[in-house]
Amino acid sequence: MKKYLLSMLCVFFLFTGCNYLDMVPEKDIETIESLFEQRTKVESWWKGLYAELNVIFTDIQSNPAYMGADEFVTCQALYNSSLYSLDGLKVADGLQMSQNPYGSIWYKMYVIIRNCNIFLENVDRTYNMSQDDRDWWKADVKAVKAYTYFELVRHYGPICLVPQNMPVNLPVKDYQLPRQHVDTCFKEIINLIDEAMEYVPMHGQRMSNYGHTFCLEALYALKAKVLLYAASPLFNGNAFYADFKNKNGELLFNASYDRNKWLLAAEAADKAVEICEGSDRALITGSTGKKTDLLNVMADVENSMFSRFTNEEYLLEWKYTNTFHKFTLPRLVGDDKNFDAQAVGCLSPSMKMVEMYYTENGLPIDADITWNYSNRYKLGSESSPEYEGVIPMNTSVVNLHLRREPRFYASIAGDRMYWQRGTNTAQDDYNLLVEAHKGEVPWGTQYDFIISNSWQNINGYWLKKHLFSWFQTLGYSNNLQGNETAAIIRLAEVYLMQSEAWNEYLDQPDSRVYDPIDKVRERAGILPVREAWGSYSNNPTKVTTKVGMREIIHQEYNIEFAFEGHRYWNLRRWLIAHQILNEKQYGWNVIGTTDQAFYNYETGPVVVWSSNKFVAPRDYLTPFDAEEILISGMVQNPQW
Repeated sequence: MKKYLLSMLCVFFLFTGCNYLDMVPEKDIETIESLFEQRTKVESWWKGLYAELNVIFTDIQSNPAYMGADEFVTCQALYNSSLYSLDGLKVADGLQMSQNPYGSIWYKMYVIIRNCNIFLENVDRTYNMSQDDRDWWKADVKAVKAYTYFELVRHYGPICLVPQNMPVNLPVKDYQLPRQHVDTCFKEIINLIDEAMEYVPMHGQRMSNYGHTFCLEALYALKAKVLLYAASPLFNGNAFYADFKNKNGELLFNASYDRNKWLLAAEAADKAVEICEGSDRALITGSTGKKTDLLNVMADVENSMFSRFTNEEYLLEWKYTNTFHKFTLPRLVGDDKNFDAQAVGCLSPSMKMVEMYYTENGLPIDADITWNYSNRYKLGSESSPEYEGVIPMNTSVVNLHLRREPRFYASIAGDRMYWQRGTNTAQDDYNLLVEAHKGEVPWGTQYDFIISNSWQNINGYWLKKHLFSWFQTLGYSNNLQGNETAAIIRLAEVYLMQSEAWNEYLDQPDSRVYDPIDKVRERAGILPVREAWGSYSNNPTKVTTKVGMREIIHQEYNIEFAFEGHRYWNLRRWLIAHQILNEKQYGWNVIGTTDQAFYNYETGPVVVWSSNKFVAPRDYLTPFDAEEILISGMVQNPQW
């Protein structure tokens, strides 16, 4: 019987107060042996690993990365809703806790690791599969295990490594594994990835029904991402954790900075790009069916965020468990044609993100000498036909919404901006004008004040990104097929990893820094980074320095991956979250009935939320559940 018991991991002893053995009777343990004799059942086990990851990471309600930074604001009704639990909003307000932590993945991920180990220990006994498939499936499961470890590390820092499942007949103390040095954790992840690379196929070599699995392009990208995190300030010379130790006194972080880690990340990103560009992976470009160049670039941006395992830019994608649309799609109450009863319409992009997007020249709004930054909250108008269908012509519009980059218009909807919903016909105009003043049907609030017991947009902005509105016309919820996918890794991220890693390694940026970021900017419809800063900025030398390019690359990440769950992690790995995530959230006076009142008489936005809180170093790492600490004997993360 011992050979069957070897498949059982020490999850019970380490990470949960529930007796796992009580839930797995002996007859079920015995089925492991018979299950792994049959290919179809082994494949179901393999798919089950992805199903578990899918549920954890594509649920915008429970994954705090989506809403746990400063990209969203919402009304009190949604914040306190008993219908929807948006864990990230609580994390953003500093309400994380060590008793039942928000977004906890610790136990769930070790169940996945246990199941990976069971697979790897038993699949060689499967009789009706080819050796090629056996090698591939084993390699893929190693990739899944590597990804699982990576997520644990960026959540918790140093973790426990489980190279193989442990017998259950050991003394309890033997199951109380210590946390490993964070560099050891990264090394184990890279080892697993390297082992998997030999047998994982390229994207184009897989059958379509395996689109959820790792392709070789995704594996190279994951390796680059892991090495990028290992090189980043959170894990590389972090003074906050210089004295963070196991109970035996062993240090878990290196206090000294290692520049060479950036070189490893840069070289890995270069290789990932080489693999991707040599296959069928590419940034989506070339839309031509729209009336203007701007609308065509906006279509490229929108297309880059939609997939049903069909997007050539996606390297790794999984089906959404919960999507954004019910929270961000405007309700349009009073519009019988477009009203959607499922939409609450009150999860809004923050003013910080509205101002994050570039000008039409590809520069921050405070850096472009051709853009009227000092008057951005005053009213102006647009007359250029270039913006037809995006901004109403010769109409009073706040300057903040004028002459911005295509990604802004593709992602954000605000007052006196058009929401493109499809191709117009002789009967229907699907280009909806946002009119957000109080009483303006269907966009404006119908209340006389900000209330706490009903859905209400509190800052005057709506999110278009993720809604795939470019191809929708009416009845958004009814038209969705339910198999849209979230981009876990997409090609644009690999290009930005290249730029960042080379910039941090080199003494001064060169083409290895500029060329990759320019590929992302080109698809976004903005100028190359040196041309933009050299010709139109108030600081033309910024682009020539390491520090200057660091800021530029950070902002490019924040824009390109806005609302995708990246900012939450990037601010942490850059070790700047405590400088940024304690700021108040702003918006427009949504109960204003006129231009002047809505825009606060052109004096600037008003505070709409002031509870944001980030404590350093406490909030850089997710806490373990206090009960798990008692059972496992591990050290808790600092200040928890």
